[in-house]
Amino acid sequence: MTQDPYIAEHFPLLAAIDSPADLKKLKVDELPAVCDELRRFIVHELSTNPGHFASSMGAVEIVVALHYVFDTPKDRIVWDVGHQAYAHKILTGRRDRFKTNRKQGGLSGFPNPAESEYDTFVAGHASNSISAALGMSIAAELSQDDGRHVVAVIGDASISGGLAFEGLNNASNHKNNLLIILNDNDMSIDRPVGALGEYMTELSTSKRYNTIRYKSYQFLRRHGVIGDSGKGVVLRFNNAMKSLLTGQQNIFEGLNIRYFGPFDGHDVKRLVKVFGEVKDMTGPKLVHLHTVKGKGYAPAEADPTTWHAPGRFDEATGERVKDRAEWAPLKYQDVFGKTLVELAEANEKIVGITAAMPGGTSMSLMQQALPGRTFDVGISEGHAVTFAGGLAKEGLKPFVAIYSSFLQRAYDEIIHDVAIAQLPVTFCIDRGGLVGEDGVTHHGLFDLAYLRCIPGMVVAAPSNEHDLRNLMYTSQLPDCRVPFAIRYPRGRGVLKNWQNPMQELPIGRGRKLCDGRRVAILSLGHITNIAAQAVEQLRDQGIEVAHYDMIFLKPLDDGIMSHVAGAFQHVVTVEDGTTVGGLGSAVGEWITAHGTPLPVTRLGVPDRFIDQGTVAQQQAECGIDAASIVAAIQQIINTLPPS
Repeated sequence: MTQDPYIAEHFPLLAAIDSPADLKKLKVDELPAVCDELRRFIVHELSTNPGHFASSMGAVEIVVALHYVFDTPKDRIVWDVGHQAYAHKILTGRRDRFKTNRKQGGLSGFPNPAESEYDTFVAGHASNSISAALGMSIAAELSQDDGRHVVAVIGDASISGGLAFEGLNNASNHKNNLLIILNDNDMSIDRPVGALGEYMTELSTSKRYNTIRYKSYQFLRRHGVIGDSGKGVVLRFNNAMKSLLTGQQNIFEGLNIRYFGPFDGHDVKRLVKVFGEVKDMTGPKLVHLHTVKGKGYAPAEADPTTWHAPGRFDEATGERVKDRAEWAPLKYQDVFGKTLVELAEANEKIVGITAAMPGGTSMSLMQQALPGRTFDVGISEGHAVTFAGGLAKEGLKPFVAIYSSFLQRAYDEIIHDVAIAQLPVTFCIDRGGLVGEDGVTHHGLFDLAYLRCIPGMVVAAPSNEHDLRNLMYTSQLPDCRVPFAIRYPRGRGVLKNWQNPMQELPIGRGRKLCDGRRVAILSLGHITNIAAQAVEQLRDQGIEVAHYDMIFLKPLDDGIMSHVAGAFQHVVTVEDGTTVGGLGSAVGEWITAHGTPLPVTRLGVPDRFIDQGTVAQQQAECGIDAASIVAAIQQIINTLPPS
């Protein structure tokens, strides 16, 4: 039982639920009240401790019904992305700790098996649930654990991803009893796009037909007329009859996956009945549920895109808490979006591409200004890159805007479909570096390393808004005929006057920020501003170190490197990315190749995964905040021989 008096007073049913076993003690008629308390609890908690709001509000009844019907954690529930799983966390022993959600040392914002036995698989990127759950279901078959059920919960946007289709295709080819719950709210972070999105919106299946078919199947099976060996024939016959009667071929039944629905995903008592009826059916099956994103909170229902992750808000009125600073720099993503429109209006060859994140990347600005030259391809990062390659092959200048952690999904396409042919695609890589509360699945820590090793790839990172604009300008010039990656962080820049007249930056050329003695700092990207703070603090202590903004990771500035190698006793690299393969590795490799005995200290993200917290907390944990940089250089200075 909860020890929190506020929870006990305002959420009496939730206060008595410390595990799904407690939920099962309730009568079915009490479940709507549980759902109501869950929604009020989520609203109360997220109003002061922000998180993913609308998706979790829309999935409350699904969560309650699943834990009521299935025997978790023995039965496996695999969440896709995890935006919808807050109610799941609350019902599985984490209610009183939910106030620590997305905080350093607290709960992860996404399902994580390291946190709870009820979290069966890591969830942070879309479309992996069906494949993972299929593996678990087949594992249950192979281990002869016939009593284990496996459920994948996936949204209508996530199911459009290529990995989800691969999972669906294989679900019909191997013996398994997987249950797929399709949470269809016709609303991803931005509206789903493409033919499948339209199909999901228009899909209508006769509830009466499903009822008749299911009851007929159960009757025939009970009386020994059909068994498992004959169900494939019956299924194909049913699919054909349904297609004839409804005039529509169901895509799932076309894959020999039994389809049930659509049902009202907010009728918890009906969900309990449906889940109970399909629970023990053999073979793969899919239950299609219609839900409303933000359900139960009027502002979120009215504007689910904004309320995907709204920040802090007034619980009673829904008014969002705004930044009260008189002035704040523009976000990097908005500088990108505004600059892209500016460039595209001047260069008709420029086209914009994003993968289901026009709002998150600010590609939406070009989408509004030049809709015919802007393409949102949905959750299809691999397709986005190869599509861009095709456009570039025919003489266009594609700008592909994708979050760093999501671009990992398109690595083969970057190499095979862009880099080998040296096609002039510009990759604008948002959320590079530590991202804060979204945590381990969303950090953009590996892009520098995984792009640097690709032959012919230009890799750059601006330290401010002017450099971002100049790099974008440089990448679209007619003479720039190479793949060009520009990575920038989540959050705001540093300049008040961001809209500089753009100019070409020489590729592979950095710049000196200040002179110094004995030690040189080489930094890359926005973290350069924090390194500059450290340099100023050291200068106040009488320690003068040189500082260089490299701008380009590849090609590395040979001029700067030659000067540093001959003029300093020690070099320190600072980067907001993994120290394995990034700037520090590039500098070390250059020094080794040139036979220079210069020690290198690499400051960056260590070779481990970093949990949730604020960006400032994560930087301190990784030793790349100003105080840590100062301490590292002080220690180096103390060990150097006299110059």
